[in-house]
Amino acid sequence: MTGNLSMGSGQPIKLAERRVFSDSFKPLYNEGMSLVERAAEYLDGPGRAEARKLSRLAATLYAAESMRLTTRLMQIASWLLLQRAANSGEMTRDQVASEKSKVRLDTASAPEHAVGWDELPEAFMTLVNSSLSLQNLVRLMDEEIYGRNAGTADMPPPRRSNPVSDQISLLNTAFARG
Repeated sequence: MTGNLSMGSGQPIKLAERRVFSDSFKPLYNEGMSLVERAAEYLDGPGRAEARKLSRLAATLYAAESMRLTTRLMQIASWLLLQRAANSGEMTRDQVASEKSKVRLDTASAPEHAVGWDELPEAFMTLVNSSLSLQNLVRLMDEEIYGRNAGTADMPPPRRSNPVSDQISLLNTAFARG
């Protein structure tokens, strides 16, 4: 099943589009905004305390992954806010399509085999995994509504598999180089 159904007119119905531009969008919007709020509360509170207990390498990974998490969630929130604006009539679909070109739905995460990964706090990893799942759902909906690769620019896989590149990325992040 492709996600599109035909209803007599010969035009396929985009299920994602129907979800986003109807009342069934509210639960998705609420889920996304709730995840943003939970992540912010965790990173400002318990996350800081847990990060202090980590080894130096795991702390570096935690810092890098925290930045990826917040970037990912801000991009998802931007997408959700744009869809809500279109859904409520504050913006046209064309305006949303134009504005959402600035939104990237391709923030990857460090690989699970990265040094220090096993030390990361469980609550933090739950947030990371939830954000990756939500990003994947939003990206798939975005592709169905606006077209393939609309919210991605040569999107990397969610988890990279090149350990050398991963370590260089961690070092660049740790020393604030891009």
